Amino acid sequence: MKIVILGLSITSSWGNGHATTFRALCRELHRRGHSITFIEKDVEWYRSNRDLPEPPYVKLWLYEDWQRDGIGTVRDAIRDADSIVVGSYFPDAIAATALLQQEAKAPVLFYDIDTPITIAALRLHGQCEYLRAQDIPFYAAYLSFTGGPTLMEIEQRFGSPRAVPFYCSVDPEAYHRTAVQPEFACTMSYLGTYAADRQPKLMELLNAPAAALPGERFLVAGPMYPADTQWTRNVVTHPHLPPSDHPALYSSSRWVLNLTRADMVAAGYSPSVRLFEASACGAPILSDAWPGMDEFFAPGKEILLASSTDQALSILRNFDEAEARRIGEAARERTLAKHTSARRAEEFEQVMNGITSATT
Repeated sequence: MKIVILGLSITSSWGNGHATTFRALCRELHRRGHSITFIEKDVEWYRSNRDLPEPPYVKLWLYEDWQRDGIGTVRDAIRDADSIVVGSYFPDAIAATALLQQEAKAPVLFYDIDTPITIAALRLHGQCEYLRAQDIPFYAAYLSFTGGPTLMEIEQRFGSPRAVPFYCSVDPEAYHRTAVQPEFACTMSYLGTYAADRQPKLMELLNAPAAALPGERFLVAGPMYPADTQWTRNVVTHPHLPPSDHPALYSSSRWVLNLTRADMVAAGYSPSVRLFEASACGAPILSDAWPGMDEFFAPGKEILLASSTDQALSILRNFDEAEARRIGEAARERTLAKHTSARRAEEFEQVMNGITSATT
């Protein structure tokens, strides 16, 4: 099958989680014998921060301007495609969808890596920068990072012919336990781009515990944090860690903190890719809570939840290393059974088979 993907970025993971998601899925689809063409807008931010400029498992097409070279690029790519995927936050997604409605001969799917943000905007405004509600019925399937009740809303309120859960995933060959590296060794780490709605939880569940444990080391990795952020003195910050360093960070952290964007908490059933990446490395995870969490990990057995500084401190003080390791290993088993890129590639094939069966 020839698959064409119009996505935010596969070449740069700087400040976005789309790249690691696309890389894991495309790598596995390629392994299964599919041919993937990935179309990415060549924007300065990613151009200056490319950590995978030539992905070996896709044919990469870059364009700079939609009118000048984007339209021609898409037309050429879809000519013999068997499946076309438009991803959330693709810069010219609305214009591309209009073009595909006129010229695509293959089924077109929408891949929403940002479902809670998308749906919140559709409810308020009927569109967001990359999707209009009126275009949803055109897509043969809506692949959603969010499951649960949101899927019914996508079908019943917005008219999708097929809304399916298509959660993020992890490549276990890239994410696995490594030796502890001194530069990443810490009591607890957090990996994520700055987000205003997450920051209060980060200060409460990591920065405040660090203040209460001045003899221990904490670590925050990710870009865009304001220069005036009042980190506790024993919190070490890294502006950016390439994906190649993520396993070492997870493996060197006694606990890994997971925090969830407000829209994702409200929607529920929206696991972040960091959950699966950290658990694939056997890292014990301390997380905020949200509806549907128990569909992915069993609280108390495969993940621990905290909503206050006192709860986070209780976990850091009262769980010894052996107990933490048992929790991490249990989560690892769950992730490798259900949330690998191989499973997602199989699910993509199943979706395409269902679309083909429905149209023949």
